[in-house]
Amino acid sequence: MAGDAIRLDGKVAVITGGAGGIGFATARLMTARGARVVLADIAVERARELAATLPGAIALPLDLGDEASIEQLIESTVAHFDRLDVLHNNAALLGPEIAQNDGDVERMATELWDRTYRVNVRGTMIACRSALPHLRASKGNVVNTVSNLALQGHLIQAAYASSKAAIIQLTRSIAASHGVYGVRCNAVAPGMTVTPALLEAFPPALRKAVEDETLRDQLGAPEDIAEAVAFLASDAARNITGQVLVSDGGCASHVPGIAGFRAFFSGDQA
Repeated sequence: MAGDAIRLDGKVAVITGGAGGIGFATARLMTARGARVVLADIAVERARELAATLPGAIALPLDLGDEASIEQLIESTVAHFDRLDVLHNNAALLGPEIAQNDGDVERMATELWDRTYRVNVRGTMIACRSALPHLRASKGNVVNTVSNLALQGHLIQAAYASSKAAIIQLTRSIAASHGVYGVRCNAVAPGMTVTPALLEAFPPALRKAVEDETLRDQLGAPEDIAEAVAFLASDAARNITGQVLVSDGGCASHVPGIAGFRAFFSGDQA
């Protein structure tokens, strides 16, 4: 493997949800490693402001619930840069209202379930479908943002978690069907990550509950997830495909209730 394989020199990357915490951290890191990036977001004005801070970056509008919008994003990217090497499917249906209403299945509104799947699963599939002909040409790759909730059961976020589990299977399917063309497809599964959206949607008590189950001394930052994404997008990961890289500070790696056990054995609990 010649040169510094973790570099992204000459590559063009589309990052959906590029105006968000993880999306922009990934755009910034990829740019620093030599890539030219597209910040694609429904909040296009914010995406344009952020793109202006990165050399060679552009911003394009994206509505993941709209098939034509997704297809136009890929067409516009290739028209502007004449190639596509990385598709980072990072955007998802999030926000305080969604988080408050995405609970257990017994209380699930059909409209919320359908909307979640339309954006998260259908939108991601259409983005992959639109990008794959160009990724075959460049022997590029896809990195999907999923969640450690896709690998565990929880009291809340049944729609979000199951939609992310569906994207894991989509990841494996694309890796299997397109490996022969030199296309890789992987996923990164963050845990609770300290982004502006998280701070808005989840109260401190819930954040503390997750932090207590984290094996690090703090929750992850957007930059932690960006490092995982940029690695998988690079030639340093050329032998990795069809995989889920969990970046959650070890939260999903241990038996439930570790916080209580920790308190017991440290003498904090009678």
